[in-house]
Amino acid sequence: MSRYPVFDPDGLRTRPLAERSNKVHVSSFLRVPAPMDREEAEAQLPEILAGADLREFARRMRQAGEAGRPVLWMMGAHMIKVGCSPLVIDLAERGNVSCVATHGAGMIHDFEIALIGATSEDVAANLGDGTFGMWEETGAHLHEAARQAEEDGLGYGEGVGRYIDRIDAPWREHSIFWRLWKAGVPVTVHSAIGTEIIHQHPRMDGALVGRLTYRDFLILAAHITGLTEGSVVLNIGSAVIMPEVFIKALAMARNAGHPARGFHAANFDMYDHYRPRVNVVGRPTLAGGTGHVFLGHHEVLLPLLHRLVTAEPAPPREETR
Repeated sequence: MSRYPVFDPDGLRTRPLAERSNKVHVSSFLRVPAPMDREEAEAQLPEILAGADLREFARRMRQAGEAGRPVLWMMGAHMIKVGCSPLVIDLAERGNVSCVATHGAGMIHDFEIALIGATSEDVAANLGDGTFGMWEETGAHLHEAARQAEEDGLGYGEGVGRYIDRIDAPWREHSIFWRLWKAGVPVTVHSAIGTEIIHQHPRMDGALVGRLTYRDFLILAAHITGLTEGSVVLNIGSAVIMPEVFIKALAMARNAGHPARGFHAANFDMYDHYRPRVNVVGRPTLAGGTGHVFLGHHEVLLPLLHRLVTAEPAPPREETR
């Protein structure tokens, strides 16, 4: 036993989600637009500096999907909280994203969207009285999803997607985990113990979460072994966890004899953080490929990217005589 004091979680008190005020609701999520003419879509951005880079990166992403090459979409939770989940769902269902990797906060917000159609509490307001993060249904459901996943040998994200289906969550159509589970596209969860509100829950099982997130790390590493010339890797707003997970999994793939080179990597975020720039964009593409950094709000940049990737060639014009 530890010689230091250990906090006893048995005395923690949770509250029902129905009592929580949420800042994000599915009613504010964007609606996926119909594909537009490719020439028209590209003309909406100047072919100068970042405009030219985004046009070119979108072309590479579209070509990778069309050729069946891996397109790895890593993300933090903010993309969900600003209403952009429908974009990655649409891209994955079209075949333009082959795997989504996120951390535990991404899983939590996506699950709450599926369960109650809302997420994102007021942290400052709830921290004062100790109720921040102490939500019964979020912790109870996700730990049950983890238990069932472990029982059946599933990955963490895979198990959550299946669990959303099993409980017939009322808002599941808006869930990345459920929609991609239905589509057969892997979603992996990379937890860091102590960083997620479900780790505050009395039912928290650290050993279980550790086993499942390690299994998902291996699922991600297996996907990364398929990276090849023309593949694409995106990091959407994860400043630390996903860039660190990615570079370790990439090292494993290369160590096992898989080239995993020649891919096109990009970071999308409001700020130019060190780890995404170095661990996603910089070091992994030194042996070939390209790296890009696109700075701006997700709710502005990602609809632009989606429009460019899904744009369709104009039908051939009929010849006049």
